[in-house]
Amino acid sequence: MKTTKTEPPSQHTEKNSSANLTLFPIIGVGASAGGLEALEQLMGNIPADSGMAYVIIQHLDPTQKGMLPELLQRVSNLKVLQVKDRTRVKPNFVYVIPPGKSMSILKGVLYLFEPIEARGMRLPIDFFLRSLAVDRKEFAVAIILSGMGSDGSIGIGAIKEKNGIVIVQEPDTAKFDSMPRNAINTRFADIIAPPQEIYLKLTEFFDHIPIVKQGRDLGDNKSALERIIILLRTHTGNDFIQYKKNTLYRRIERRMGVHKISEINSYVHFLQENPKEVHILFKELMIGVTNFFRDPLVWEKLKETIIPSKLNNHPVGTTLRAWVPACSTGEEAYSLAIVFKEALEQINSRVGFTLQIFATDIDNDAIESARKGVFPINIEADVSPKRLNRFFTKTDDGYRINSDIRETIVFAQHNIIMHPPFTNIDFISCRNLLIYLDPELQRKLLGLFFYSLNPEGILLLGNSETLGSQSHLFTTEYSTLKIYKRGDSVINPELFDFPSSFSRSKLTNYVNTVPEKSIMNIQSLADQLLLQQFSPAGVLVNESGDILYISGRTGKYLEPAVGKANLNIFAMLRPGFQNDFAIAFRKVIKKKEQVILHNVKIGTNGSKVIVNVNIHWINKPEPLFGKILIFFTDVPKTEDNETSLNRGKQAITSVREKELEEELQHSREEVQSIMEEMQTSQEELKSTNEELQSTNEELQSANEELTTSKEEMQSLNEELQTVNAELQSKVDDYSRINNDMKNLLNSTDIATLFLDKELNIRRFTNQATKIFKLIKGDIGRPFTDQVSQLIYPELAEDALEVLRTLIFTEKQIPTSDGRWFTTRIMPYRTFDDRIDGLVITFVNISDLKQIEEGLNVSNQLFRLLLNSTSDIIIKLSTDLKILEFNSAAEDFFGMKHDKVINQSYIELFVPKLLRHKAEQQLNQLLTKANMHKIEMKLVGANTLKMKTEWTANVFFNSQKLPLGIIITTKK
Repeated sequence: MKTTKTEPPSQHTEKNSSANLTLFPIIGVGASAGGLEALEQLMGNIPADSGMAYVIIQHLDPTQKGMLPELLQRVSNLKVLQVKDRTRVKPNFVYVIPPGKSMSILKGVLYLFEPIEARGMRLPIDFFLRSLAVDRKEFAVAIILSGMGSDGSIGIGAIKEKNGIVIVQEPDTAKFDSMPRNAINTRFADIIAPPQEIYLKLTEFFDHIPIVKQGRDLGDNKSALERIIILLRTHTGNDFIQYKKNTLYRRIERRMGVHKISEINSYVHFLQENPKEVHILFKELMIGVTNFFRDPLVWEKLKETIIPSKLNNHPVGTTLRAWVPACSTGEEAYSLAIVFKEALEQINSRVGFTLQIFATDIDNDAIESARKGVFPINIEADVSPKRLNRFFTKTDDGYRINSDIRETIVFAQHNIIMHPPFTNIDFISCRNLLIYLDPELQRKLLGLFFYSLNPEGILLLGNSETLGSQSHLFTTEYSTLKIYKRGDSVINPELFDFPSSFSRSKLTNYVNTVPEKSIMNIQSLADQLLLQQFSPAGVLVNESGDILYISGRTGKYLEPAVGKANLNIFAMLRPGFQNDFAIAFRKVIKKKEQVILHNVKIGTNGSKVIVNVNIHWINKPEPLFGKILIFFTDVPKTEDNETSLNRGKQAITSVREKELEEELQHSREEVQSIMEEMQTSQEELKSTNEELQSTNEELQSANEELTTSKEEMQSLNEELQTVNAELQSKVDDYSRINNDMKNLLNSTDIATLFLDKELNIRRFTNQATKIFKLIKGDIGRPFTDQVSQLIYPELAEDALEVLRTLIFTEKQIPTSDGRWFTTRIMPYRTFDDRIDGLVITFVNISDLKQIEEGLNVSNQLFRLLLNSTSDIIIKLSTDLKILEFNSAAEDFFGMKHDKVINQSYIELFVPKLLRHKAEQQLNQLLTKANMHKIEMKLVGANTLKMKTEWTANVFFNSQKLPLGIIITTKK
């Protein structure tokens, strides 16, 4: 794919279900608060023939009319349109999302949706970029500009997964750098640049990245690619030799495009000279695109069916082990832990099932991020509010996973190809890893998963992955969801050449051997019988004495307490040794050692038994650390015991011994009293603790509400920032227009008054101050209060009449100092055709009036001269109409001056038969400048026809065009 500023990118085609669609790059541009300036800088540098389409997604206030298209059209060379539902995207156009809508794209057509999220929770940029990635794949480009929050960070991951291009505004050039910085932190950005340089960087990037075709023959590049793999293995310790070559080459080409390197051999030399670039390339190859609850139908099936089924077939009280290879930043592992928790509650299980997840990835940075368990605010798009409230804690950095979920997962850096696998696994989720590997490595990994899984263990693959040639090792549970179960195949899977620390003996003769599952069942049953016969009764408790697990028959030593059910051992001990047990129990907790109580008498069902009580602190294994194991061993009754007891009774005869016995009894009573008081205090403290917990929950709830309000306020603030920027741009436009209008009105030298409907002054030009005594403080005051030099007392009445009739009026009005003005009163009409006042203009016609008066005087003098001569003088126009007619002519023709003015000379005075000839004769004179003599037969006074000789003179204007003829004759 190549493009320049003047040449559009070369176009490629792909097949879909309906037709062959011509593909061209579609640029998704995301911006938020402060993004208008960046958008203008970006759009202003894109030529009209770029060959790409641009779709702008901005956080807009849904209550305001969108002005963004008009604002961008001023600076853009492309046509800017606001999107309507089902708009088809075309190259060399800019499309802007309307306010209050979410937008998606399918087969090059934009679709609008009503957002279902609250205003503070909307992520329209992520929503559109995800659909753009699926629809355009490597032809998709994402640009993230100025804005608050992290919207767009998930969407650019989807773009990157489909081999699209990600461009981010340089944060230092952004008014609000939160969105660009969050996008950069994802490590998905191909280009980071100021907005005015983005288009140039994009075209340069296109120039150096040809489209990679599947199944391409790498040819001579294969050797260079292998050398790059060797450099990666040397510097990072990770071998990519069995990764798909086209996938590797595509990612390498992107790094070549960043550095403007066109030959892969040159890039090999660049890697050798720049070890840091090797690690950057490694990160590029390891880009892991993941999110919470990806493919929701899969997680729903796990929760509703798969996990409950596994628990029902699992030994009671044991741990379910899961492995998530290639976990990236941990979303998949955390999703599994959450779904397991929900499934456990769904089946109302109280038998203490636990989950242990091993989440591994080759990228140590991704593992470190996963361990923190902190995710950006935009996970709201994938995690329901119910799950967010229950399994996450809102922080300033986003959402932190709760400790009860985090403790179920062990994150570790692990190379699935080179390191030993995990064993005795019940569930493996390996999604979208196999698609990047060669078929041979896929086959080996599936055999490895078969090895790692317990019988009937579950394997979950990605949507685009299959079992291939290893389908005989697994049975299909749900084919559409890619859920498989480990089969009971009698064929021993090959142990491939993976380094391992395990050894499962290869069974060479399966015909004469008992299946491993049967052996394990016999061993388990035998162990269970031996434990029932010879192991002592015991209980496992925590440091508070709460019973966690009971083994054997403990009825002789423990009994349920009266009242509300209580599984605390102190409440369940039978009478006889509560005090000694409490002292020994505290000693064990304090010193972390074992304490044994010998020959303890316990009353049970009206009799007494003698037991040894062993209280044992547990240091390992890890899941039982800090727990206390208590087991009871009956002491057999013997004659020696009976004799010693009798002798003891007979020996207590002295008074001193009786006193000591009484004192001991008293002490025991005091201890019993103290213990009762302690239990009472403990109950009170528990009650107080519960109240504090309740208060804490209320505070947390209030904090969540405040956080939600803060998010909504932040969202509103972004929208207000956008509206403010648009309004500021409009204000600048209006200021320019106002200045233009002011200069225009002042340059016309026409005095103008703008009045409202109440005849108050709204505005005036400088020339108006020469007629009215106006100052700036007069704006808003009635114009009738102003002192004027006009001699026009009915001005206010005429103004009101124009307002009433909407018919303009125009009059010539003098002033007291001798000036004249043409006063024109017109209605003031708005753009929406509403009458909102009056406009009164005053055009100075003083010079015209002076000229008019001079002409009147000249005309009078001219008339006197004409009438004072005895010659007949007639002035004709070019169309032979009479303009002047002196008194001698009146006598000659017998007609008065007023009767003949503007009448046709030919029709009045030439006989009918001679009119055509006379007209030709006079018209011919109009082209000649000299004096001429002509003869015409005319009809004189008393209808006498006389042949008369006339002198004709044609007069011309400054352009030498004829203006008329003056004919004269002697009377």
